Amino acid sequence: MLVLASASPARRRLLEQAGIRHRVQVSGVDEQAIHHPDPRQLVQRLARAKAEAVLAAPAPGPAASALLGCDSVLEFEGEAFGKPRDVAEATARWRRMAGRWADLHTGHCLLRPGQAPLVAVVSTRVEFAPVGEAAIAAYVASGEPLRCAGGFALEGRGGMLIERLEGCVSNVIGLSLPLLRRWLLD
Repeated sequence: MLVLASASPARRRLLEQAGIRHRVQVSGVDEQAIHHPDPRQLVQRLARAKAEAVLAAPAPGPAASALLGCDSVLEFEGEAFGKPRDVAEATARWRRMAGRWADLHTGHCLLRPGQAPLVAVVSTRVEFAPVGEAAIAAYVASGEPLRCAGGFALEGRGGMLIERLEGCVSNVIGLSLPLLRRWLLD
């Protein structure tokens, strides 16, 4: 059984929809304590830290055949955007991002007993719709942007504000299913 070292409901839903049996064990890693100026390196470090923290913790259930840690950030104009701190930050980000492109990076770390860690970053280009103040205010008021890396959820209301994607769609939701398939099945 796969253990997901993440509290993300979106990641859980992706695994459920793909038919991957799993259980969740939240890592408890303080994400604010891990830094790196390169957003790709940052998500790689965060994913590995989450997986290793769960590996070191007592297992609350049956032994895992594999353990997956993930983390995502949106890179916009060289800056890493995690979850916005508040409504003002979410609104300011959306004003900047509207009509522009950004890169959503998700770090993945798969640990298996007796094997070397598998670590990868998958990136997807995201084009935000050129929305105005009313659409931004309505979306931010929904609360959804405050719960998501980059301040949007493709699988939620934020999907209406995305113009186009280039790359892995599931990656934008929280983890790359094609990468996971290669790691688990190929």
